Amino acid sequence: MSRRIALPPWLAHALRAQRGPVSWSAVTRGALAAGPLLLTAVLLHRTSLGVVAAIAAMLAGINDRPGSRRSAVRRLGVPAAAGALGLLVGTYGAQHLTAVPLTLLLTGLGLVAGGTSAVGPVASGAGTQLLVAAAIGAGMPVAEAGWQRALAFLAGAGWLLVLRLALPTPGAIAGDFRFDGERDAVAAVYDAVADLLDAVGGETAGHRRAALTAALDHAQDALTGPRLRRYASSAAERRLHAQYAAALPLAEAATALAWAGEPVSARAAEGPRRLAAAVRAGGGTGPLPAPSRSAPALRALDDALLRAAQAFDRAEDAEQRPPARRRPALDLVRAALGSGGREYGLRVALCFGASAAIAQALHHARWYGAHQHWYWLPATAVFLVKPDLGPLASRVLCRAAGTVLGALVFAGLAAVLPRPEGLVVLVAVCGAVIPVSTRHFGAQTAVVTVLVLALVMVGGEPQASVSRIGETLLACAIVLIVGHLPLAGRRGGGVRARLAAAGRAAHAYLDHVLSESGDRGERWALRREAYRTLAEARTAIALAAAELPAVARHTAGTDAVAAVLERLVDTTTACAVHLDETGRLTARHTRQLEDLAAELERDGQRLGLEVPRMPVAA
Repeated sequence: MSRRIALPPWLAHALRAQRGPVSWSAVTRGALAAGPLLLTAVLLHRTSLGVVAAIAAMLAGINDRPGSRRSAVRRLGVPAAAGALGLLVGTYGAQHLTAVPLTLLLTGLGLVAGGTSAVGPVASGAGTQLLVAAAIGAGMPVAEAGWQRALAFLAGAGWLLVLRLALPTPGAIAGDFRFDGERDAVAAVYDAVADLLDAVGGETAGHRRAALTAALDHAQDALTGPRLRRYASSAAERRLHAQYAAALPLAEAATALAWAGEPVSARAAEGPRRLAAAVRAGGGTGPLPAPSRSAPALRALDDALLRAAQAFDRAEDAEQRPPARRRPALDLVRAALGSGGREYGLRVALCFGASAAIAQALHHARWYGAHQHWYWLPATAVFLVKPDLGPLASRVLCRAAGTVLGALVFAGLAAVLPRPEGLVVLVAVCGAVIPVSTRHFGAQTAVVTVLVLALVMVGGEPQASVSRIGETLLACAIVLIVGHLPLAGRRGGGVRARLAAAGRAAHAYLDHVLSESGDRGERWALRREAYRTLAEARTAIALAAAELPAVARHTAGTDAVAAVLERLVDTTTACAVHLDETGRLTARHTRQLEDLAAELERDGQRLGLEVPRMPVAA
């Protein structure tokens, strides 16, 4: 009998690709973004500005992920604004500073951008574009002034954002097409509730509860972006807000049933599935099958279904805003200046600064011939040092392999394509492929390499595949060295900071439930924050565990703390539902809370984690 060989975690991660349907709307936007912008600039004899605009469209295309139009404004717009600022800083810094002060400026910029990136995904994208654009501004030979470059960068990213807001999604025929992403996100919540109810009492209940959390997070992000209309929004928008709000008590009841662990009848999941279909079709729900009311959580589920049906019927009469994410300014500052932000900021600064210094030294020494692109080295290091793209060894392996493949492919295409029209078409094709390639970092790197090399040739420079490979391999070596350097403080600060945030959120949620406050909106907001921060901590722990052993050992045991926190938040949800229905807790509830609080305190002390002491039931 053959034995299956277990790959090391970092190698297994490098070979793993995301799955899911292809977003053909994103493919269409990619094809209409960088290529047409570059073609317009070539026809207007402003090729250099067209190259800058195409780079901005490419970076925005990498951030163009599935979701709602309103969330795309922040997800694409904030990084684009940061990129334009970085372009200004890099351009004017290179014009007025010599090599050493410029390197110090870029290093300081890396420290700020790295710390800010620890705040969240949008901040991470903004930090990345800030540094990449700063390197481009400092090193790319463009005749136009810095403010013109910045405007071209904003125009390139803004054009893709306009396409995201204006173009309808294929197949979006129910209601106002502008809200197709919101409809899909809200419907997915009801489907996730039904899946969890089907799994109650089974081995997959934990995974289904995690999937419900992900669906709620996605819907919350989809609905809490900027309004598409001021004051009284459209009927479709009000309806979606009410439908999402109606899903929260359903999710709470389903979680309480999963905690109890007693299987429920298949009839219980039929109501949420009909609600999901009603959201997608933009119509009514019709009669909903009522589940048994034999237990407090089942009574809560039945009541939630009834309120959901009523909310669907009167959704257009009054607006119900979903609870916004609870991220006060203090938490954002704590994330940026805390142990995670300091560690990440310092490593980004070292990588970015060292890459810029080495690249400029090689540039002035003329080791690369007459045509140098020294800014490639620090720009590549920025992408490699980002922890949200996977474990360090996996990122380096994928980046090196993707660059070599992309450079070889471009070398073959450059030998046969006419210039510049063939290269412009190649840029358009690469822009269309980027949304598909984001499923794997190596594939994305290969596509971006082809696109960047094409832009270099359109700008009037010779073929640079060999130089691109050399710069990338050097950047990989720098990031590997810096990534394993022992720095001041304890390693794994990012993971510990996220666990601490999850602990604070769980504490606030439990304290609110045990106070028996009647404010359900506040409770649901606290519950959402507890589960969201816990999911973020789980993601950070999984990535840290897939690092090389020398790095992974610094976060060993944190997964056990996350598991305790997860059981604590589930128990808190079960307590909230039971208190609503009966007004008191059972001995099982109080015993679970006391045991979990004690276990969390022990594990936290053993690992040196800053987890607050949990209140226990009276």
